[in-house]
Amino acid sequence: LGVTSLPGKLADCQERDPAKSEIFIVEGDSAGGSAKGGRSRQNQAILPLRGKILNVERARFDRMLSSDMIGTLITALGTSIGKDEFNADKLRYHKIILMTDADVDGAHIRTLLLTFFFRQMPELIERGHLYIAQPPLYKVTRGKSSQYLKDESAYEEYLIDSGLEEASLTLGSGEVRTGQDLHSAIDDALAVRQLINGLHTRYNRSVVEQAAIAGALNADVLADLGRANAMAERVAKRLDLIAEDTERGWTGRLSTSNDGVGGYVFERTVRGVKEFVQLDAGLINSADARQLDRYASRLAEIYSEPPVLRRKEVSETIAGPLALLNAVFATGRKGLTMQRYKGLGEMNAEQLWETTLD
Repeated sequence: LGVTSLPGKLADCQERDPAKSEIFIVEGDSAGGSAKGGRSRQNQAILPLRGKILNVERARFDRMLSSDMIGTLITALGTSIGKDEFNADKLRYHKIILMTDADVDGAHIRTLLLTFFFRQMPELIERGHLYIAQPPLYKVTRGKSSQYLKDESAYEEYLIDSGLEEASLTLGSGEVRTGQDLHSAIDDALAVRQLINGLHTRYNRSVVEQAAIAGALNADVLADLGRANAMAERVAKRLDLIAEDTERGWTGRLSTSNDGVGGYVFERTVRGVKEFVQLDAGLINSADARQLDRYASRLAEIYSEPPVLRRKEVSETIAGPLALLNAVFATGRKGLTMQRYKGLGEMNAEQLWETTLD
């Protein structure tokens, strides 16, 4: 294809050797503008695509060809399309880089683009021409030091590393955990949080957390009336243990159903208002509860008596794994400035070059 027939939105590069050329397929006109300003004009081309590309997994071939966005993409690549027309040797850029936002919409657009290449141009993937850029979701600054972090997980990992500097966790037994032992407790807390967050919102997270520590999320315990009654009281005592003085008074009992024991019920009255929390048999017999129960012995070892987290001169009593995470995250955020990029368009040209284009 000649330069005159290339799509208008394409900011082409000066290099004419495909082996030395790159094309960034960018989500949105705004990000495309920043990318055009930050790129190396010598060998980096920018093609902004607005909106979501057609899902070619379901579309007929003729409908796909009528899509302006797909037509623009095919023209820019120079390979044509179709069983008889496609020619990978005519590819104008030997690096095709998908650059979408680091959010759910960006992931969807990236998946649609990958589907297009997988279904219509698989040879480009087989030849190693297709790449995925990883623009950051966060920029964190502490003092004069700045760092880009690609996603929520990397941000939390950064906070954990910062929050655990010179930190120790003193258990009720007197054992002190630091270093890798403390990191292991954090890893368990992250896993427990993920499982609790996956439960239906009708379940009180704090009560589920304490039930997990007590070992109440065990179907065998619930099936044994004597053990279940004792467990209901045990969880209630744990809830009182972590509550403020004016918010104690938890009681625990078993609920009944037509099939027998229906689960646990926990109640308290605070300032004349009765609070009622149920952990029903459906929850306790669920796969999530079984996975949570696998952590019961390790959780009990750390939290049966609330441990104390210490860092330098500051100490805090910890009620459970969720509280441990919150405390470590809060410490990690001290003195930290965080910027979250909702999209590539929020980055200027210099930031895009520094994080993704270079």
